[in-house]
Amino acid sequence: MNQSQQIDWLLKGDITIQYQTHRDLLNADQETRQKLRSRINQEGWTKQFLSKQNPNGHWGKSFYNPKWISTNYTLLDLRNLEATPTPAIMHILDIILQENIEHDGGINPKTQHKPTTIRNSDLCINGMFLDYAIHFQVSQEPLHSIVDFIITNQMPDGAFNCRINRSGATHSSLHTTICALEGIHNYLTHGYTYRATQLKAIQAQATEFLLIHRLYKSDRTGDIINKAFSMLSHPARWRYDILRALDYLQKANHPYDLRLQDALDLLKSKQRNDGTWPVQAKHTGQTHFDMEQTGKPSRWNTLRALRVLNHFNI
Repeated sequence: MNQSQQIDWLLKGDITIQYQTHRDLLNADQETRQKLRSRINQEGWTKQFLSKQNPNGHWGKSFYNPKWISTNYTLLDLRNLEATPTPAIMHILDIILQENIEHDGGINPKTQHKPTTIRNSDLCINGMFLDYAIHFQVSQEPLHSIVDFIITNQMPDGAFNCRINRSGATHSSLHTTICALEGIHNYLTHGYTYRATQLKAIQAQATEFLLIHRLYKSDRTGDIINKAFSMLSHPARWRYDILRALDYLQKANHPYDLRLQDALDLLKSKQRNDGTWPVQAKHTGQTHFDMEQTGKPSRWNTLRALRVLNHFNI
């Protein structure tokens, strides 16, 4: 399957795959993009997710329960699907900002009916929240304390670990760092200005943390940190893998760096004879529905792999 055939196959997929293929691989004109994007909420995966929203505004039982069908992860799925804002989405975002801000300024998985056992907010959750809140055009001021929380919890090595303000940590985590970077990037890309200069510096430092680890290797021994980092998944939830990192770097328009080559070679090696990339790992837990099947050709991963390889001219 050559790239033309790959694109034909992608264009037979869900409307958001069609939209992102036209935008990221075909450089389609604005009119074509807009026509496709206007259909996203009305069709396919996005329509299915939107249909699962409860009368109280939440998905699942609450903001973070049950995990993968909760409001947090459903909004993250909708953000990645390029869903457009709806009154119901904006209403639940307002509720979260009213009910889930903890004493430390961060978004916390507490509810009004069941106080959380986690007194300190989680950095992964705050990175994810920042990412989708900005996608859905939440105004800047309600996000100030979340930005403060993220900046305050940067580690001395330049990146992030969600354990730092809970059980303690001495070294940053790739999981937490990618969640924070995606939120920071979306914040800066959309022109939000509060503490933007500091966030730009933090973005560079945290990106360097990824690079010194060659995206998945120990900076001391060169050994693979965790085999799961080399497995392609989607949706990733809070978890890190090389494709998620590479896709972030292409979105951030990061130039080629020799330290990326190992991860790029590994990504290329995962392409199947039919020209597609599979879903290699599924994170266990209840889901609303499965967009794709583990072990099968994945339009999500093929789309993301192609835009990564195109960006880095591989």
